[in-house]
Amino acid sequence: MAFLPALAEAAAPALLSMGASAIAGGAQNGAMNAMNSWDENFQLGLYASQMQHQEQLSMQSAMFDEATAERSENMREINTLRNVEMEQIKADNGITKKFIQSISA
Repeated sequence: MAFLPALAEAAAPALLSMGASAIAGGAQNGAMNAMNSWDENFQLGLYASQMQHQEQLSMQSAMFDEATAERSENMREINTLRNVEMEQIKADNGITKKFIQSISA
């Protein structure tokens, strides 16, 4: 067992080097985990912002569709009233013509 102190003495620098590497690697892993965590939170914030924007666009689209449908309905009503008015004017013209014919005859 006389070789153990010599082996320990020879292995000590390697073990210290491995320990230092492990500590440095652990620090790097911790930094990388922190960066990954920050990136995930940032991406989550972007996703939430995108969802809010999409909801606003959807609401604006629905409001526009409702306004367009209401305007179309109003235009149909106006056209119907215009058609009724034109028919009434034609009927009035016919009555006026018959009245003029009855006076002049």
